[in-house]
This record gives sequence, structure tokens and C-alpha cells, in this order.
Amino acid sequence: MPKILLVEDNEMNRDMLSRRLQRHGFEVVMAADGVEGVDKAHAEMPDLILMDMSLPVKDGWAATRELKADAATQHIPIIAQTAHAMSGDRQKCLAAGCDDYTTKPVEFKKLVQQIDALLVGQSVANK
Repeated sequence: MPKILLVEDNEMNRDMLSRRLQRHGFEVVMAADGVEGVDKAHAEMPDLILMDMSLPVKDGWAATRELKADAATQHIPIIAQTAHAMSGDRQKCLAAGCDDYTTKPVEFKKLVQQIDALLVGQSVANK
């Protein structure tokens, strides 16, 4: 069962998305801000991270850069989740180190396809 770290400050979004992911067969670990997200990434070593980019304490941009700069966590795929859907926002997320990008509200079917594609890519890279 793949483990996903969901870094999301909105409790309602965190609850709804975590339940849907669990029903889809994922183990879900949660964090409510960027500092907690970085700490949980190191402690839990998830297979994938869903990172809200607008977080308190440390935003998703800084948390992503920190995780991608660390040899212990740089291999973990990160999908940016953001309400920012302006031209160039996807490129900003990718430039920060995210492996993919999705807008809020999340289209769950599309998100699962993104997760599956990154997990398959990760398992191929680890062989």
C-alpha cells in the first residue's frame, strides 16, 4: 500500500482528501503546515507528497525546495496543490522542485492518475 504524505492546512480539505485516498487504497499521513510536512517526510519517508503551496509557518514552495535539496528526500515525488491557476503557476511549482501540479478544487480522478504515473515512474527508477 503506497504511503502518501498530505500537507494541507485546511482541515476540511485534509479530511475529505485523506478519506478518498484511503478508500482508493493509499496509506495517508498528514501535516498541517510546511515545517510539519518536512518533519513528517523525514520521519515517514512516504512514497509521494501532496503539497499545498499556500501553507502557514513555512509555505509549500520553501518546504518543497528544502525536501528536494536533501539527499534523503529528494527522490520523493511531490505534487503541488494550489488554488493558483494563473498562467505561469505550473512552471513556478515545477521550478520549486515539484514533479507535477494540480489546481484546487482537486479533480480526484485526475489526481489519482497523476499519483499513479509518478509512483510507476518512481518504481521504475528504483530498479
